[in-house]
Amino acid sequence: MVDQLVRATAAGGGIRAVGVITTRLVSEARQRHGLSYVATAALGRTMSAGLLLASNMKRQSARVNIRFQGNGPLGTVFVDAGRDGAVRGYVDQPGVELPPNAQGKLDVSQAVGDQGYLYVLRDNGYGYPYASTVELVSGEVGEDITHYLTTSEQTPSALALGVYLEAGQVQAAGGLLLQILPKAAEDDELITRLESRVSALAGFTPLLLSGRQLGDMFQELLGDMDLNVFPETQLVRFHCGCNFDRVLGALKMLGVGELQSMIHQDEGAEVTCHFCSSVFRAQRNHLEELVQELEREATPS
Repeated sequence: MVDQLVRATAAGGGIRAVGVITTRLVSEARQRHGLSYVATAALGRTMSAGLLLASNMKRQSARVNIRFQGNGPLGTVFVDAGRDGAVRGYVDQPGVELPPNAQGKLDVSQAVGDQGYLYVLRDNGYGYPYASTVELVSGEVGEDITHYLTTSEQTPSALALGVYLEAGQVQAAGGLLLQILPKAAEDDELITRLESRVSALAGFTPLLLSGRQLGDMFQELLGDMDLNVFPETQLVRFHCGCNFDRVLGALKMLGVGELQSMIHQDEGAEVTCHFCSSVFRAQRNHLEELVQELEREATPS
């Protein structure tokens, strides 16, 4: 099934629903970063969440950054997702593996940590970005992002995220986000009904594995509540905009002294992108050109 994002509304526009399938892009992230099982689950859930949060932004250039900084062994979990459907991310310690939890599932909570902070930055593509910080409540990713949406954005939300791995492969990944919009936020009965149905949902990845489409899931949850599934399907993908020119720009910021040290000691420089693990090699002549540029810029005209 192709990676995609689908939007819908219900209850006369009082409920916003978004679903995303991210199986292929999470698999690509696993391969690029050499992620363990539990690191794949943590990053995959966060990548799905990033795309869901970015989906309601207006401009195609808008982006959402999500950073988990917990006390677990994974260290930082960072995702950058765009309204255009592009997402990338990394984990500080991609090789960390943990035994299953008491329920026999990947122990994402222990890997991320239940103490620390969740940082969310929304860049609308104009003006100043909006940044917010909340304390972690569990490290399970979905619960923490739901807590952020409810407390920081003050939007009652239900979020289901999942990543299923078997035999070293990502078999299913994605998520569902249901939100009560301001026009219906005072309807306590509606909120209770929605929470009850999401709680009864038999897990997101089992539904994907059974062949259920996003529209089918919306129908099961909201079919009797004036459901309107938008016909447009947005493709989503793993994408990183790094390139050699950007690497040279970053190296230039190190200054003349550091660049000369690289020239004399290493005959060049090797840079690995955090987000996609692409490796760029700058030769001696590239660094010498950067030094010359810096010296020219420092010379008064």
